[in-house]
Parts: sequence; structure tokens; C-alpha cells
Amino acid sequence: MTRITRRWIGSVALSGLVVAGFVLLAVRIPLSSEKLRARVVATLADRLDSEVELGELTLRIFPRLHAVGTGLAIHHKGRRDVPPLISADRFTVDADLLGLWRRHVAHVRLDGLKIQVPPGEHHEDDPVKEAAKDAKSLPLGVDAGHVAAGRQVVIDVVEAPEAKVIIIPRNPEKSPKIWSLHTLRVHSVGANTSMPFQALLTNGVPPGQITTEGSFGPWHRDDPGHTPVNGAFTFKNADLGVFKGISGILSAKGTYTGRLETIDVEGETETPDFMVNISGHKVPLRTKYHAIVDGTNGDTTLERIDASFLNTSLVAKGGVYDVKGVKGRRVSLDITMDPARLEDVMTLAVKTPQPPMTGALRLKTKFELPPGDKDVVEKLRLDGNFAIAGGRFTDPDVQHKINDMSVRATGKTGDAAVAPKVASDFSGRFALGNGVLTLQPLTFDIPGAVVELKGQYVLQRETLAFLGNLFMDAKVSEATTGWKSVLLKMVDPLFRKNGQTVIPLKIGGTRSAPSFGMDVGRLFKQRKVS
Repeated sequence: MTRITRRWIGSVALSGLVVAGFVLLAVRIPLSSEKLRARVVATLADRLDSEVELGELTLRIFPRLHAVGTGLAIHHKGRRDVPPLISADRFTVDADLLGLWRRHVAHVRLDGLKIQVPPGEHHEDDPVKEAAKDAKSLPLGVDAGHVAAGRQVVIDVVEAPEAKVIIIPRNPEKSPKIWSLHTLRVHSVGANTSMPFQALLTNGVPPGQITTEGSFGPWHRDDPGHTPVNGAFTFKNADLGVFKGISGILSAKGTYTGRLETIDVEGETETPDFMVNISGHKVPLRTKYHAIVDGTNGDTTLERIDASFLNTSLVAKGGVYDVKGVKGRRVSLDITMDPARLEDVMTLAVKTPQPPMTGALRLKTKFELPPGDKDVVEKLRLDGNFAIAGGRFTDPDVQHKINDMSVRATGKTGDAAVAPKVASDFSGRFALGNGVLTLQPLTFDIPGAVVELKGQYVLQRETLAFLGNLFMDAKVSEATTGWKSVLLKMVDPLFRKNGQTVIPLKIGGTRSAPSFGMDVGRLFKQRKVS
């Protein structure tokens, strides 16, 4: 259940109670339409400690009570610098006299309902809290408290078709956030009742359609965060393309229960065509999650997320939090991938038709996604470590070179073309920031040799810049045959150190066209130091 869903349920319920109060007041004050309108405005302004506007108010009592009002607007007192908190173009009330005698109203309809949350000292408050604060002394015995004295007005059904909830930003240059409620029905609306509801709305970000039903209340006046809420929801056709750098159509379903300040949510999502745009590859992504939502500010603690794509699973814990003065929210997670497959992760991250490598992957990382209008790849922050077991390259030429290197590093002779297909083991620490992946260090093991590298890989440009060392069991002269082997015997001491051959390496170029070479300058510098 979204934070905004909880907001409009409470606000619409209170709006319905206000309108019902109009009618009950009107029945007891037999005045002309204009005097009745003026009396209603004055009474509401006094009772709600607000500035109230009302266009026309007409009342028909027989054969069934029918009241129609237009131009309803309720302002925070003294806040004419912002739109009204609650407004409705038109409201209608239908009731029978017997029901009114029992303080029951059959039906209230609010057309053109807008709930507009202004900035200011109550910027982070729930608008329902504000409405409840104003409604502590509703007319005719209506009380928004947890335990209200006297008989209460109960509305059998409140409807608010095509309503809007608008969050007004502090910065006037920013656009307001708007949620569109296509249908809303709240039943048994009263201050001290549990109110069943059904609603259909369009979510703002990501855009998609939410259907929800459940119950809300009774309203807890003294501590609104203790107001109970529970229900179920479905979220369809959510377009992830609004987040720069990823795409896919998400669907979700789940249940929620608890209190406004601590709502326990369990659900699952499915995105059959999830894609990180830098790779261009779509994969089916599924998640199950358990979260605690603070309905008073929208902060979400993610107790556990279990996600899977292709043959890889991951577990994440963390949260989604508001950032003061910045558009959007910060996502902070601790992620563990185990079991996982390297080829699955590379499918998400690399453009090649097939992943460059395969192998078993274990990974742990801190995941930070700050708010802001940037590509996900540019603003994503990672900090963690990984290990790859049994890694093999899918490019036959590359794998052949690895096989050849292994044979030569052990000092064996023979045809490298018939060398066994060796597996490579990788491990290291990594950090990602501003679209640059830093590896420090990266260790690469094959039989007979170890490579240690430090450097960077720029994701968007796919450029490499690494320095490191190749450690071999064999001497340089033993890594080749024939006349080359004889000539290289003279330089064996240059590379030999502590019983191993150490060759300084540098790697540059791009992912598709890497350049490998010996760092001659560093070689002689090392020998001079030693």
C-alpha cells in the first residue's frame, strides 16, 4: 500500500464527515438557501479553525433528503499563499429522514475532490493528520478522536471519482507531485469505525495502475500514527523506463497490515522484460519482499528482498528513505549474491551477444542509489568484494590464450593448441561510482600463474586502464621453445624474484579491443629498487 493511498483515504473520509455535518446542520436550521449557506460557512470556520468557502448550497427534504453544494474549499487558517487543503467542485448528499434521525447518511459523492498538501512547517506531515487536527471538534457530535463522546455521524458510502492528491514542493520552480484517483469508495465512514474501502489509482513514479481494498480506522485523534490499516493491493503495468538507465514493465501484488506509522507489507513483483539499458539484454526478474512502511513520511525499511533472474539469486536488506531538499528518495541496500552465475550478471551489464565469461559467482556489496535525474549507471554506488570459481571465457581465441598461458607458465613443452581448457579463478574488491568500476586488487588464478591487477573500467565508454603483475612458476625461457628459449635465458634473472617469475603488466584499450603489454619502465624501476 502506498503512502499516498493512506493519505487520501483519511482525508476523503473526513471530507465526507464534514459534508454530512452540513446536512445535519441544515435539517435543524430552517433558513433560506443564502442564510443557510452563510450559517454553514460560519459554523465550519469556527469549528474547524479554518477559512471555509462555499459556493451554493441547496436542500430538498421530500420525498428523500437531497443536498447539493458547489465550490467547497477549506484553507489552513492564514495560509492564502497556498491552495486549499481540501476542495471539491461539487458534493451531493442523499439520505432519508429516518436515517438522519439515527445520524446515518446513505451516500455522499465528492466530485472534483482535490487534497493539496502545502509546504511549510507541516511539510512532512500526513495531510490526514492535518485534517484530523482541524477536525477535533467537528459539528454535531462528530469527533475524530480514538474514543469520541456521544453519537456519531456514519456515512454508508462515500464516493470520490477522479480525485487528485497534489503535493506542493517547497521550491516553486519544481513541479508538484500529482496522484490521480480514478475511483474511490469508502464504506461505513465514521470517526469511531473501521472503514472498508476500494480504490483504483494511477501511481506517479513509476507510472502504473494500483488497485487496492481493505479497511482503515478507527481514526486515532491523539496519535494518528496508531490508526489501524490493512488490505491487499495489485500494481499493474508499471513502466520502469522513467528511471534513466533501466526499463521493463513491472507488476506486483501483496498485502499490508498494521498501523500508519508501522505498516507491515509483504508482496512479490514480476518484470519479465527487465533491462539495464547499457547492455540491451532483457531478463525475467522476480522478487519477494517483506517491508515496514512508515505511513507518516513514506520511509520504507526493507526487511528482506529475495530476487532471482535467470540462474542467479540474491538477498537484499536495507531501505528507501526521503532526502530533505532533493527530489526523489535514496535507496540503500546490503546485497548478497550466492548462488549466482557470472554469465547472468554480465548479461545484464555487457552489450555483447553472449556474456564474455561464465562461472560461479559469490558477491557481497553495499548498494547506494541516490536521488537525482541521472542515468542509473552514473549515480549507482557499489562497494564490495567478489569471487569467481571455474571461470571460462566464451571467446575461443581468448580461452585459447588462457590455456596457452597456463601451459607456458608451468614450464611444460608441447603444442598449446591441445592444452586442456583450464578454468580461471578470480577474486577481489570493487567499487563503482560515477560510472567507473574500480578493482583493487583483482586476483586472477590459473594453473601455473597468478595475475594481480589494479585499475579502472569505464562502463559507458568501455575503456580499460589496469596495471599489475604476472607471477609464473616457470622461468621466462621455460615459457617458450627453440631459439627463443635460448635467447631468453639471458634475461631470466631480470624477471626472477623470490623463486618466481614476475612480469609487470599494463592493460588498456577497450573491452572489445584490449591491449596487453609488459610495463618495461616499471620492470627496470623495480630491478633498480631491488
